[in-house]
Amino acid sequence: MALPGLDEVLETLHVVALPLATRFRGITVREAAVFEGPSGWTEFSPFIEYQDAEASTWLAAAYDFGWGGLPELRRDSIRVNATVPAVAAADVAGVLARFPGCRTAKVKVAEPGQSLAEDVARVAAAREAFGPVGRIRVDANGLWNVDEAEHAIHALAPYDLEYVEQPCTTIDELAELRARLRDWDVAIAADESVRKASDPLAVARAGAADVLVVKAQPLGGIRAALAIVAEAGLPVVVSSAIDTSIGLAMGAFLAAAVPDLGYDCGLGTAALLGADVTASPLLPVDGAIPVARVSADAALLAQHATSADRRDWWVQRITRCHQVLTARE
Repeated sequence: MALPGLDEVLETLHVVALPLATRFRGITVREAAVFEGPSGWTEFSPFIEYQDAEASTWLAAAYDFGWGGLPELRRDSIRVNATVPAVAAADVAGVLARFPGCRTAKVKVAEPGQSLAEDVARVAAAREAFGPVGRIRVDANGLWNVDEAEHAIHALAPYDLEYVEQPCTTIDELAELRARLRDWDVAIAADESVRKASDPLAVARAGAADVLVVKAQPLGGIRAALAIVAEAGLPVVVSSAIDTSIGLAMGAFLAAAVPDLGYDCGLGTAALLGADVTASPLLPVDGAIPVARVSADAALLAQHATSADRRDWWVQRITRCHQVLTARE
């Protein structure tokens, strides 16, 4: 697909700052840029700390969704998991209430400054709320070393984990941990080892994961992500990066095109936002979200617009990332 002109992109650009209902990934406000292409509204929202080389891949995804076509779809709704930030155990039930009908919970663990005992209590609270038939997965964002991960997983195993997402940072660590856990029947999922790697297939080739977590924006768009899924040959979970509902729609179309989708997806995170860019946000209903394009609401774009300085920062960022993509052509 040919890149759109930068002027065309900036013509419909809106930059918003959306409050989070609960602190997540160390932030309480999520900034995002949204704009409208001929195929519909699209989103560019790499986290603030990401440098241009990485962020430009997110811009490629935005262009793909706003200016490209869609792949063949295999389903019209996507079952999603509840996402539990690193909250106190007493607050878990309240978080889960925002995800009506969800049968799976992803619980954040290994939060800096917190203890393993707090992780165990949080997971235990999720298991108690869901009962024995609910599915519990945990996400460490690569913050354990191998020994810490093994110890933590043994402590969490009594709560019947579906899988452990990115327990360690490197592929070698994941492979070693997976070997240590072979007799424990605990699956390892890779997230950062896919979306932040120069070679997103390396973790699959190394036999370091049982499940791949794929996200449309960090992987360069729906078609790029589908190519990775096809070549990896592993089960996948389609997830988000605390996107607006526009970005979540991109993820939903990706999930709808995946041939085999045996896991609930991490696309219900609009429930973690205190506001959105649309009057019809993609909130979970009966544990699922629809596969549908989302249009921005002018009043909400205005209400949640960033300051002029922040908008300029995003314009400059898009301009630089556009230049990176142009140089790649």
